[in-house]
Amino acid sequence: MVMIEENELQVSQTDGIVISAGPVLVDEDSHDNFLWGYYFCIENNSQNKISVVGKNWNITDDRGNLFSDNSDGFKGEIPELEPGEYFEFTSTAPLSSPYAVFYGSCRIKTEGQDKLKEVRIPTFAMTAPKVPTSVTVN
Repeated sequence: MVMIEENELQVSQTDGIVISAGPVLVDEDSHDNFLWGYYFCIENNSQNKISVVGKNWNITDDRGNLFSDNSDGFKGEIPELEPGEYFEFTSTAPLSSPYAVFYGSCRIKTEGQDKLKEVRIPTFAMTAPKVPTSVTVN
């Protein structure tokens, strides 16, 4: 997967948990199919060990289609982060639209606490470059 430039990332912070996220257009074909990649970095800048136990994120395209992932773990892994540690995650989303919005949250469990915390993922747009149209002049 192509890596995202740091200046293209959106960042949110909740109680010392910093999430950086952003998209990259991996592939586009002539039939209006778009393969989007997305990247997350979850940093534990709190004073406590945390576990990132799940996610609830959504992609809504400009045609009103909604794609959701509300599941435990990240590709079978439940990251445990000591203070100062981080976890990176990449994945892809095939869409049939050049415009979409990604939003949601991660479920965080702080060591020694029973309650899960929803930490917001920064919202970001997935916008394909405009495809030039040809015009015939007679």
